[in-house]
Amino acid sequence: MIPLQFLLMIPNSFLYSSAKQAISNHSSNLSTKVLKQTLVRQGFTYESETDTEVIPKLAKFVFDKANEEGDQSVTFSQVVLEVIRHLEGAYALIFKSRHYPNELIASKHGSPLLLGVKDGGVSILKLDMAKNNRGGTLSRPVSVQRALSILEMEVEQINKGKYEHYMQKEIHEQPESVTTTMRGRLIRGGSSKAKTVLLGGLKYHLKTIRRSRRIVFIGCGTSCNAALAARSIVEELSGIPVTMEIASDLVDRQGPIYREDTAVFVSQLGGTADTLLALEYALENGALCVGITNTVGSEIARRTHCGVHINAGCEIGVASTKAYTSQIIVMAMLALAIGGDTLSNQARREVIIDGKVKEVLKLDNEIKDLAKLLIAEQSLLVFGRGYNYATALEGALKVKEVALMHSEGILAGEMKHGPLALVDANLPIAVIATRDACFSKQQSVIQQLNARKGRLIVMCTKGDAASVSVGGSCRVIEVPQVEDCLQPVVNVVPLQLLAYHLTVLRGHNVDQPRNLAKSVTTQ
Repeated sequence: MIPLQFLLMIPNSFLYSSAKQAISNHSSNLSTKVLKQTLVRQGFTYESETDTEVIPKLAKFVFDKANEEGDQSVTFSQVVLEVIRHLEGAYALIFKSRHYPNELIASKHGSPLLLGVKDGGVSILKLDMAKNNRGGTLSRPVSVQRALSILEMEVEQINKGKYEHYMQKEIHEQPESVTTTMRGRLIRGGSSKAKTVLLGGLKYHLKTIRRSRRIVFIGCGTSCNAALAARSIVEELSGIPVTMEIASDLVDRQGPIYREDTAVFVSQLGGTADTLLALEYALENGALCVGITNTVGSEIARRTHCGVHINAGCEIGVASTKAYTSQIIVMAMLALAIGGDTLSNQARREVIIDGKVKEVLKLDNEIKDLAKLLIAEQSLLVFGRGYNYATALEGALKVKEVALMHSEGILAGEMKHGPLALVDANLPIAVIATRDACFSKQQSVIQQLNARKGRLIVMCTKGDAASVSVGGSCRVIEVPQVEDCLQPVVNVVPLQLLAYHLTVLRGHNVDQPRNLAKSVTTQ
């Protein structure tokens, strides 16, 4: 029985360095592997391969060492301080021990830390916080008070209801989530009674954004794809150059961010480690930082200068679906808000706002039948272009995330620069060819793939089947047409459904895919 047992909440991956002589005879900059080996030599055994397990082992060693030296008065704070002295990188931890009843110590660095209080609990939460000074040295724990925030949530939001899985439920909630995202943000005004966008969180910063040298979208994974889907409309309506940055890559290469930039940080939960590091970097460089997140009170929401909540509702499935489509809607509204004073854009604004998504969910059974044909396949390519390059990336990401099947989203304009070599009669290839400025180019792509006997699945606008599948050579999925900049919201839904049905048919866990977590709090 281990005498010192600790509860670790929101654990992360760590590096350990600068260990004291009392803990190890090694010099500073110890790796996790070296520290593990050191503790093994002290008689400790490990039940897992995770770095996290080192923390309670190290805590026990510190506690035992103090008692061996006759220090019976060692405090819980002293034990924890000695442990976290050896942690580097982002982490968020809660320490609790039966040796120190009624004490709870929280420690965080970089990662967000959230404590839930049971209904009927005290209104003020009191903790000892082990705090890092700016120079990296550790101070004494200090007593802090935090007022509680009440989470307003209906039970129905976290129940599956009539659905078998959360991912299925969240896909089918998208008509409502998109409507909720827009609710209260579309108003009519002026003599023309034209609709305009009101984003309260940006009200006092729009002039600064309009004067920006450029707008930089920053995110990871699905959030990055959502930003890519909205990039064109933001450029069109704002007249400002828009660039894309993957958060980890921006931080790795220390890419240029200027005071004249507006940096837009897109995140579902608002606590993604790489995105938070990129935010810290952008703040240090003086950029105006805007947050787009689904979580009120998240780290990104608190640390950005301004922002917009997407209001998509609770999303429990690890693979994001409704948050993705709501992110696109919010960024389209952001484009409208920035370009709202340009009268020539009035008609464009009207049709963008009135886009609909509900009808496409009627394809569910048709997509399930398609999934049955692909159940044994090992790979899927998805070609997209223009607004729907992001759709290709996101659709492929969903398939690999949950169905555990290799899938790759490819810019159709790059087909001749390598990917064409993969085409044969066996490899399934999905081509997104809905009506927009790139439609004729996608028709050409389909013809070239057909000429090489490609096994094609084509997504087209309703009524265009004959235009994309000459002689019935392709499997066709017809979707309703909306304004081109919102077409990705419609087009991604069949790919979400395909990923869902493939996963269920293959017998995998659709809500908790292996090796993945909803909140990515490590680099």
